[in-house]
Amino acid sequence: MSAEYAGQSLAPERRAIGAFGDRIFHGVTAVSALIVLALIMGIAVSLVIGAWPALSKFGWHFVVSSEWNPVTDDYGALVAIFGTLVSSALAMLIAVPVSFGIALFITELAPLWMRRPISTAIELLAAIPSIIYGMWGLFVFAPFLSDYVQPWLNDAFGDVPIVGYLFSGPPIGIGVFTAGLVLAVMVIPFITAVMRDTFEVVPSVLKESSYALGATTWEVARSVILPYTKTGVIGGIMLGLGRALGETMAVTFVIGNSHSIPNGLFYPGNSISATLANEFTEATGELYTSALIALGLVLFVITLIVLVLARLLLLRLSAQEGR
Repeated sequence: MSAEYAGQSLAPERRAIGAFGDRIFHGVTAVSALIVLALIMGIAVSLVIGAWPALSKFGWHFVVSSEWNPVTDDYGALVAIFGTLVSSALAMLIAVPVSFGIALFITELAPLWMRRPISTAIELLAAIPSIIYGMWGLFVFAPFLSDYVQPWLNDAFGDVPIVGYLFSGPPIGIGVFTAGLVLAVMVIPFITAVMRDTFEVVPSVLKESSYALGATTWEVARSVILPYTKTGVIGGIMLGLGRALGETMAVTFVIGNSHSIPNGLFYPGNSISATLANEFTEATGELYTSALIALGLVLFVITLIVLVLARLLLLRLSAQEGR
């Protein structure tokens, strides 16, 4: 009985200690969240302050102008924005279905002895520095495209309306098309890893029930796996898109770094990150530096818009559940 009474006397002290620890934990997590918000706000304010001279002089003309002439101090972000969006869109157009196929193969189709080596290879690809991808794209991938792929695409689709325009241009191996392909190779490991991890948490009973009812693997993936893991899948796609939008060195090597809007995917172009990498160290004068910082602000806004759209998509999918 004495031990029971002792336990009852210690219980209030333990509850007090636990409550105090919970308050400390709550405070630490709240401060951490506020630090993240403060960092984002600090970055935004710093970019606005640095870009203000260019924004005050050019206004909205900075976003819609394709001029970039440091000699006359006339700057516009349209070429860089166009190259960033087109190369990233091309990369995602290739990377998303390929990543989905790899993740589905690893989790549903591959034999057990093959899953670990493929997963390890995917993780190794994600760990390769971007400059290595850029060098590989410039010295290996670009010559291959120039000699074999681009001439064939010109011959096969050159006379097709719209599609022929996209695949027009000199087959030199350097341009927006090559940048998009290199970006696709770079983001595939990230998207695949996230999709694989999310596919693995789907309860086996859901998949086995579908197979027992006669569903095929594709029907299970479409009707069971994707609805159950849509948040993780969209998160992986957004992770890959963010990597593609902000990639610098690999794109700088292969996009061509031309301050003109390309007339086709095979023409050289430019991106925001590539422009910053090439010209920031050589920028002279307040307006030139401010224009480059304004490019960084534009990239920040584009990334923010993408994240907001992804969040709205998730909310819409959640609202449609059960219909």
